[in-house]
Amino acid sequence: MKKIALSQELSLSVIAQGFWRLNSWNFTTQDLVSFMNGCIDRGVTTFDTAEVYGGTLCESMMGDAFTADPSIRGRIELVTKTGISRAMIDGKPFGYYDTTYDRILRSCRESLQRLKTDYIDLYLIHREDPLLDPWETGRALLDLKKEGLVREIGVSNFDPFKFEALNKAVDGQLVTNQIEWNPVCYEHFRSGMIDYLSGNRIHPMIWSPLAGGRIFSDQEDAACVKARTAIEEIARRHGVSPAAIIYAWILYHPVGAVPLVGSSRLERLDQAICALDVKLEQYEWFEIYAAGGQQIR
Repeated sequence: MKKIALSQELSLSVIAQGFWRLNSWNFTTQDLVSFMNGCIDRGVTTFDTAEVYGGTLCESMMGDAFTADPSIRGRIELVTKTGISRAMIDGKPFGYYDTTYDRILRSCRESLQRLKTDYIDLYLIHREDPLLDPWETGRALLDLKKEGLVREIGVSNFDPFKFEALNKAVDGQLVTNQIEWNPVCYEHFRSGMIDYLSGNRIHPMIWSPLAGGRIFSDQEDAACVKARTAIEEIARRHGVSPAAIIYAWILYHPVGAVPLVGSSRLERLDQAICALDVKLEQYEWFEIYAAGGQQIR
């Protein structure tokens, strides 16, 4: 499978596998080992998680799989994230952001313990923190790189202004921004983030490329209905599944995005891989763009 070079040190498979719902898959450790090997056999070697997924359980489950089959870790690129914390206030859980120096260092070491590995290939700040001090956060990320605990650093869900601020603090070493993008979500087009990434040759990772399945199931949202109609027609022309068309649509963009597949079913992963052979026409890309509610002037 084609690789996307984020830096001289790190390349990702052009399709990545996400594990944010792993704790709900009802997998045994051996099931997970088999699933991971199925991904690798297909050329999908980039695995994405975060400390907050499943309340840290997803990282622990992945670590158990790496222990059960030690060969897996050396054949993949492991991505995880920090920055979202949980506190109990009067017996009730409360979520908040924490991108302070000490928290990031502690969080990384805790993730390494859960994942049962010595290093993380790509370490991301998970969400925009209103209290972000780019210099303090940047110092933490650079120190983790110096220690060899992480190979590369990036962010997730950042706007261009916070991305630029943190990137300045780390001497331009941010290698990606993992963002939401699908046929009914254009937040990062409107913010200018996609243009910023394209202009700086930074490849984004894309979460929720199928809008969490809403494009295929939502009968009430007009944007979903219109997008689905256009996607199904284009899928008919190409003789592939509608899901494959969405992945092909994301891959068509010159920014060089890496979409994440979040399903526990390898056949869903195969649909994404099928997209690599779909040759969209320029007008077909805009058919989906317009159907999703975007204006073509």
